[in-house]
Amino acid sequence: MTDNRNTILAVILSGLVLIAWQYFYNVPQMEKQRAQQQAQAELQKGTPQPTASSTPGAAPQAGSAPQPGSAGAPSAPQAANQPAQPTVSRDAAIAASPRVRIDTPRLTGSIALKGARIDDLALVQYRETVDPKSPPIILYSPSGTAQPYYAEFGWVGASKLPDSQTVWQQDGSGSLTPSTPIVLKWDNGEGLTFRRTISIDDHYLFSVKDEVSNVGNAPVTLYPYALISRHGTPQVSGYYILHEGLIGYLGDQGLQEKAYKAVAEAPAIRNGGHGFEFNNVTNAWLGITDKYWASALLPDTSATLKASFVAEPGAQIRYQTDYLQNPVTVAIGGSATANTRLFAGAKEASVVGVFPFAGLGGYNKALGLNHFDLLIDWGWFYFITKPMFLGLDFFYRFFGNFGISILLVTVIVKLLFFPLANKSYASMAKMKSIQPQLQALKERYPDDKVKQQQEMMEIYRKEKINPVAGCLPVVIQIPVFFSLYKVLFVTIEMRHAPFIGWIKDLSAPDPTNLFNLFGLIPFDPTTIPLFGHYLALGIWPIIMGITMWFQMKLNPTPPDPTQQIIFNWMPLIFTFMLAGFPAGLVIYWAWNNLLSVVQQSYIMRRNGVKVELLDNIRSLFKKKVTTEAT
Repeated sequence: MTDNRNTILAVILSGLVLIAWQYFYNVPQMEKQRAQQQAQAELQKGTPQPTASSTPGAAPQAGSAPQPGSAGAPSAPQAANQPAQPTVSRDAAIAASPRVRIDTPRLTGSIALKGARIDDLALVQYRETVDPKSPPIILYSPSGTAQPYYAEFGWVGASKLPDSQTVWQQDGSGSLTPSTPIVLKWDNGEGLTFRRTISIDDHYLFSVKDEVSNVGNAPVTLYPYALISRHGTPQVSGYYILHEGLIGYLGDQGLQEKAYKAVAEAPAIRNGGHGFEFNNVTNAWLGITDKYWASALLPDTSATLKASFVAEPGAQIRYQTDYLQNPVTVAIGGSATANTRLFAGAKEASVVGVFPFAGLGGYNKALGLNHFDLLIDWGWFYFITKPMFLGLDFFYRFFGNFGISILLVTVIVKLLFFPLANKSYASMAKMKSIQPQLQALKERYPDDKVKQQQEMMEIYRKEKINPVAGCLPVVIQIPVFFSLYKVLFVTIEMRHAPFIGWIKDLSAPDPTNLFNLFGLIPFDPTTIPLFGHYLALGIWPIIMGITMWFQMKLNPTPPDPTQQIIFNWMPLIFTFMLAGFPAGLVIYWAWNNLLSVVQQSYIMRRNGVKVELLDNIRSLFKKKVTTEAT
């Protein structure tokens, strides 16, 4: 029957989408999570890893173009044959240098007086696991550790400038807090005095003001620069739908997203490194992004920059995003100033600036930045994903639970598409009412399929029936499904967001498992080689499968045996496919199925069509009893 064909087509379409999603994203995710756990365990044991060294360099020769950090050589690559230096623990590296403490409600860490780098940052409001006692997320780490990651600012273009080995002096004492900026000073002994003022807000924004005064016997030309350097290739999720790597919005050149591999394999540009250079850029920002965290340079929007994404070889590859501003000449007795900002923290939508309203304008609006909201990877369908997030965030502000938000947003989506779904289900109801006529056609023209189709289309035209209307509810659901998946996957607000009961993280799969009797047996079936990742079947996926089964039984059992097999097995197949998806997505699907059953039943009754859900379920058990009796 045509309505059954439409339903099967819709189910197969959804199944193909889910299978592709499972194969390309969920299976790699589980493998990478295991790799991350293993790497983290090795790191906690203190497993030594190679690291690049920072060696002082000389000022650029006359006529050569200065590069960011060339005075202190943070961009000078380590020779390929130079032996790797042993790493030290993070605590030891921090203790080896005099420091100024950073203390804010969201960030703790320190600034190294040697080099004046911001190289020690922890996000105290975010933990490695759902356990609130687990360690905080570490963002920055000093050179000499296993995974150095830091921001650096300064000047290039002359001799004897502050570099990575320069020890600055703090003017006064005390920590860097939102209410107390710090001032660092250094005198090069040849007439140039450098003064750096660093302030921080109560979120993740550092403001850096560099001043240089010249009391020497000649004017000097300097280039302000800033850079973010990350040593070693970090573990990434590896999904097409998520960018992790170097990123920037570079004025008229737009959004630039470069994966670590793409930068490492790019053409050679400088100092033996590979990457991309962008000249004469204004109104720009650039940095390095992870899934939930990011570090970005925010220069003055009117400044003209030479920006770069660079990968420099060595015992440990170093990735760097940097910019060089136009030169400034400091006359005898004169001074010059350079200002920049650094974002280093969590990619919270309200802080980054997703919308210019509802308190979500953030830095993007406050600082007049150029699409800084794209630091969060909303994807190509951002026009759906952003409103989805806004709706979830709106209800979260009222109920304090993103799981409840998902339930309410699903109801709103159902209401918004009710007119279209109403036409679809009404058309399906009419299809059921003309089944006797369609059956009569088959009996009248048993061997003439063409005549059957012609007469069938005439009935459709006369009754004003759309034969493909049954696909519309599922087709509508697919973009909503994807947008919710994207929100659950990329937004930090969903990370470790609990629902009720055993669901402590809506962005992670249901932690329960049928195959170890929901924790009664101390065994993890997912660790079984080859097919273990298919043995993750929690309570919510089972609930979803049951609701889908009810939705299938709302329609009459198709007479064709092949169709019956598809209808009977499809809920079970979907149950296993969705088991590895984020729990929030499975909850949405189960709730949507239940609402669809209620909606379709209501529309069928209103169109005078009998709701056969209970009859179909009874007939299923009657067949079973009859078979057993036989």
